[in-house]
Amino acid sequence: MLKNRLLLILCCTLIAGLLMTGCSKQQSTHLRYAVGAEPESIDPRKSTSIAASTIEAQLFEGLTVLDAANRPAPAAAERWEVSADGLVYVFHLRQAAKWSNGESVTAHDFEYAWKTCLSPDFASPYAYQMFYIKNGEAYHNKKASADQVGVKALNDYTLEVRLERPAPYFLSLTAFHTYYPVHQKTVAANGKWATDAKSVVGNGPFLLTLWQHSSKMELAKNPHYWDAASVKLARMEFLLLDSASTVMAMFERNQIDIGDNLPASEIPRLLAEKKVQIQPQLGVGYYSFNMQKAPFDNAKVRKAFQLAIDREVLVKKVLQGGQQPAFALVPTGLADVKPGEDFRKVGGDLLKNNDIETAKRLLAEAGFPDGKGLPPITLLYNTSETHKMMAEAIQEMWKKNLGVLVQLSNQEWKVFLDSLDRHEFQMARDSWVGDYADPMTFIELFEMTNGNNVPDYKNPDYDALVNQAKKTPDQQTRMQAMHAAEKLLIDDAVIIPLYYYTSPSLVKDRVKGTMRSIFGNIYFKNAYLQ
Repeated sequence: MLKNRLLLILCCTLIAGLLMTGCSKQQSTHLRYAVGAEPESIDPRKSTSIAASTIEAQLFEGLTVLDAANRPAPAAAERWEVSADGLVYVFHLRQAAKWSNGESVTAHDFEYAWKTCLSPDFASPYAYQMFYIKNGEAYHNKKASADQVGVKALNDYTLEVRLERPAPYFLSLTAFHTYYPVHQKTVAANGKWATDAKSVVGNGPFLLTLWQHSSKMELAKNPHYWDAASVKLARMEFLLLDSASTVMAMFERNQIDIGDNLPASEIPRLLAEKKVQIQPQLGVGYYSFNMQKAPFDNAKVRKAFQLAIDREVLVKKVLQGGQQPAFALVPTGLADVKPGEDFRKVGGDLLKNNDIETAKRLLAEAGFPDGKGLPPITLLYNTSETHKMMAEAIQEMWKKNLGVLVQLSNQEWKVFLDSLDRHEFQMARDSWVGDYADPMTFIELFEMTNGNNVPDYKNPDYDALVNQAKKTPDQQTRMQAMHAAEKLLIDDAVIIPLYYYTSPSLVKDRVKGTMRSIFGNIYFKNAYLQ
């Protein structure tokens, strides 16, 4: 009897201990976010992924920041003036703005960061985002000097920017990570400064205290931040996870508070249980062809593969996260000429869904009836349960509709990015999330000189239309040029548009005050745990 009582007491003690452990995890004093795969860089002049830009948005701050309505608001700059012709911007920096080492953030830091990003020796994939600046493109192409670039610190707290032509979205661009400042002394002293927590100096609401590569980052409140009083979180933990199933399991075990990379197969259940939040995101998923490699150097082959896909099945049966099928490049949510008009709705669908008859005819005209005679074809994607499910579904569609068996290959994120940069693929998973609220953020991707032109598309007619859209002050002419460019891109079958993004995420009830933009970033400046 005594043994039974002792056993009962021990069991109760053990259960209580386990419950307390579970509660302690739930009531952790710091926020834990599964940010995604480890970024290729957190140098804001170099990075390209959403994970990188989200991390950088906590560590750095541009002249402006986007508010809850995605409009530019004062950040490192407290105010600015714009000339009547829209060509000259003068930004007045906050004298209270400091780097995380306590030094003042100056206009010279911005000038240095922007000019090094444009430098032909720096090789930034986002240098083209600064071609709006006077002589920015010329300097990048070694046709002008750094001194001729239209960005200049007039004094420590005044930055003058001159543009090549008016850009109505330029203020929004200054909130983008490519336009962040960098700490000149740190960068000059250490070429690997952006790879170690000890050497990262930022000007944002948080600072980096720990970076365990391939595992996690730890962030702490930056005491030198100009608006530190508004920052409520003392500490955050960013877990570097690219496995959707791991994110799901950790969320359900109360080991993370926010997770974005979810298994597509779990989304219907999570929606039914009201555990997932789905928000709009200004992005498009697609496959890119390598236009310089057989058989996709043949436009008819590309078009056949582009048409022989049922996008409705993909979004309803595979993705299941509220995504919309994509029959063009530019997603909904961007204004056209007239107030209230949407660029996508005005442009309409630019290709038919699951047009098997036309696809088979084009493949036969290219010399490959029913796929016979085609060389081996491999589709490359970055390792992810969802990307695998997508690839397998599309693989089956091509087999059924065209008689072509496509091999699948996956690579870890950093290796995958390197393969894209080197154009070492035949066909690859690709995507784009807008950098600012204008169709140009998608249209300009496929210019010959664009660092993110993954298909290596080279069409002077396309470039001419993009240039026309960039140079004309007339909004109607501008939109017409972008519509024409988009149609040319789809007609040339440069890419296979698949779906328009949403942002499904798991968020614990205790997390409050975060702000997620339509561009994919989460801002934690005003976040807190309830």
